[in-house]
Amino acid sequence: MAHSQLARRQSKKQERLEARVTPEQKRLIERAAQIRGTSVTDFVLASAHQAATKTIKDFEMLTLRDEAREVFINALLNPPAPSQAALRAARRYKQRMGL
Repeated sequence: MAHSQLARRQSKKQERLEARVTPEQKRLIERAAQIRGTSVTDFVLASAHQAATKTIKDFEMLTLRDEAREVFINALLNPPAPSQAALRAARRYKQRMGL
């Protein structure tokens, strides 16, 4: 990466995160970063970003499922009145079926 690109990338980063970890956690994270060929910071940021994105996606999907379930149950328990077109179609059906 060129120096100017690196400077631009770093200049956008204005927030800081800090975490205290056990020696075992630090060794594990360092080993994983080494395996990936990245710095500990980049590994932690990428892992946290991935976990945050998944957590939010899972939460939003569950929320949408809950909302969809509520709409469905509400429609079953409180069906809307049939429209005039639906009433005419039902009459035609009954006439054709001899009901």
